[in-house]
Amino acid sequence: MTAPQLADGPAAFLTGLYISFWLPGLVLGAALAIKLPSIVKLWRDPLLRAVGGVLLLACAVFVFAAPGTIAWTNRVTGVPNIAAPWVYSLITALSASWLLLVVHWRNGHTDRREQTRRATRWVVSVYTAVVVALWVLFALADVPVEQIRDLDTYYATTPFMREEILLYLTVHTAACLITARLIWTWIRTEGLDGWLRWGLRFLTVGYVTNLLFSAAKFTAITARWTGHDLDWLNTNIAPSAACVGATMVATGVIVPHAGQYFHGRWLIRRRCQSLKPLARLLRTVTGRREPLALWAAPEIRLIRRETYIRDALLQLSRRLDEDLRRRAHDTALALGAAPGRAQALAAAVTILEAVETGRHATDGDDTTAFDTTYLLQEIHAVSEALRSPDEITAVRGRATVPAESMSTHEYCVFPGDDAPQTPGRKAGRRG
Repeated sequence: MTAPQLADGPAAFLTGLYISFWLPGLVLGAALAIKLPSIVKLWRDPLLRAVGGVLLLACAVFVFAAPGTIAWTNRVTGVPNIAAPWVYSLITALSASWLLLVVHWRNGHTDRREQTRRATRWVVSVYTAVVVALWVLFALADVPVEQIRDLDTYYATTPFMREEILLYLTVHTAACLITARLIWTWIRTEGLDGWLRWGLRFLTVGYVTNLLFSAAKFTAITARWTGHDLDWLNTNIAPSAACVGATMVATGVIVPHAGQYFHGRWLIRRRCQSLKPLARLLRTVTGRREPLALWAAPEIRLIRRETYIRDALLQLSRRLDEDLRRRAHDTALALGAAPGRAQALAAAVTILEAVETGRHATDGDDTTAFDTTYLLQEIHAVSEALRSPDEITAVRGRATVPAESMSTHEYCVFPGDDAPQTPGRKAGRRG
């Protein structure tokens, strides 16, 4: 920013704050690169095609609307200002893609397919007709003087070109208003995924900012009609608003997909980490560590750890004492644990006892076969229980006390028991 610019007033100052078109172009290009593998792989998905259309058209708009590209287009074709209808057409197509994205995103359910198809045909038909009209109007207009940055205000009073400028701005504004209205209605719906709601918020900001683009353009053109000069709104505020708006729209498209993806990865890593105590405990059973997979995907590492733990538990099952598990379960309930937590603590105590003592279950009236169904299904709950050594110690200390060493007054009624214990019953066993 130079001193003369500051002295010249707000117009020169705002021109110095001009946002390059290449910045949102890079953001949009990165978003398209992230989504491209999914779009190619699932090309038949209309929602993914709509996402790809929005990102591709937005990239094209900012590439071809850059002043350097406009000058290059005019020079290569040899037609002054031919970049104008081309950029206007891209903006119109982008506006249509916004509507199509929201239509497919919101109504992409089985019971709304016919409604989605009708809306798609309507949007494509109307905006295709607008693009044709833009080229017809340009062919009829007389625009011999090349304008790189301020064409809209320079030709604001030129027949046919005036109508062309108003036409593309009108359909752009209409698309922004309709899309913002649909999103505003949708965002207030209960039960939306949190990431989707955040994506819709970014989209709302983006479309409101695009309305600022249209408002700045309309204001500058109206000022020309009334003999005033507000061209700085057209040459600075409108492009900057378009850059910010496009970046917000790209963010709104990416956030739900990227957020759900990374959240899913985080949950998988968390589940894998939660199994570490149980996997470490069972090393003595298998005599080896679990398979190392540093470069494997998180899902593969989780599957390998789960498989390792279940295989070890099956080896250990013949050494697990079902009577001890029952006593530990009742003890955990008596100590105030919730039913689900009590089951996990009881299983953890039983596994610890078998691993540390190496005791084999004996045949007889006091022991029954151990049911491994719960263990194999709830390995995460059991592993989490192992992270609470104080609880494990309390339950294990009372559950492993031999029944014969307990005095008569120690046989108490635990919550849920139907009858008092007797010296002939083991503590914690239900009749």
